[in-house]
Amino acid sequence: MPGIFSPARALWRLTLFLGWTCFVVPPYATLLGLRLPSRWLARVYWAGVARVIGLRIRVVRGRPSGRRPLLILSNHTSYLDIVTLGALLDAGFVAKSEVGTWPGFGLIARLGRTVFVERKRSRTGQGRDDIARRLAEGEPLILFPEGTSNDGNRVLPFKSALLAVAEPPRRRDSGAAATRERPPLVVQPVSLAYTRVDGVPVGYGWRPFYAWYGDMDLAPHLWAALALGTITVEVILHDPVEAAAHPSRKALARHCEALVSAGVSDLLSGRAADTAAGAGTPADDDPTDQAEDATAPHAARA
Repeated sequence: MPGIFSPARALWRLTLFLGWTCFVVPPYATLLGLRLPSRWLARVYWAGVARVIGLRIRVVRGRPSGRRPLLILSNHTSYLDIVTLGALLDAGFVAKSEVGTWPGFGLIARLGRTVFVERKRSRTGQGRDDIARRLAEGEPLILFPEGTSNDGNRVLPFKSALLAVAEPPRRRDSGAAATRERPPLVVQPVSLAYTRVDGVPVGYGWRPFYAWYGDMDLAPHLWAALALGTITVEVILHDPVEAAAHPSRKALARHCEALVSAGVSDLLSGRAADTAAGAGTPADDDPTDQAEDATAPHAARA
């Protein structure tokens, strides 16, 4: 049986996590206060968290898009998704407003310049404007378009309404300013799945130990996840698409959902690795190298 429960392991990992967080937060907060570049340190932080909690990140294929403005759409299985994507990507997160009130995690989210969005349609305006501004400034953002987490065995339908908050407000000016073209919004779908514990494939029954969904309580779930062995999360970074290439938000949501769902299915079945091997990945972009670098804190500075 993979991942034997070890309370001692959980306690050790939790201690390392708290120590690492206390070590990184002060300089990060200082950089924010001085308005100096800080995103690199956020990535260092998440890469360090991945290492101390026993999370091995493996990019099976693809690479982060260098185009801006960039919105990243990923399936959502667990709070571990944030660690994974935070370690891989120089990007902020879009989260529901409730996350900002969570003890500890809310502080980390706020320090990470997370954009908090109200669920009520009547109160999404501020979130939409914040997202539009951050995207216009060239900062990539990560959005979970399912609107909630799932059991790790499937991808829930993407909510097209969530993509509306990424749309910039319509121009009301005229003249030369009105004819100035905005850079097209680029969307990159991402698939991720938790596939192995201590090198042994994770079956259907084991995924709930890492998937956090429904009415699961956070504290006992986190303790159980920390008590298990090293978990491997595999990631596919799909080819980016321009949002304007689709006639509507619903069409864009369907397109991205199909890509992400197929990618998750490939990861869970092991087909993604076979596809990547058959595609002839260039030596300087080896997925295994990317995975090892992603979990090393010094790699985030590159």
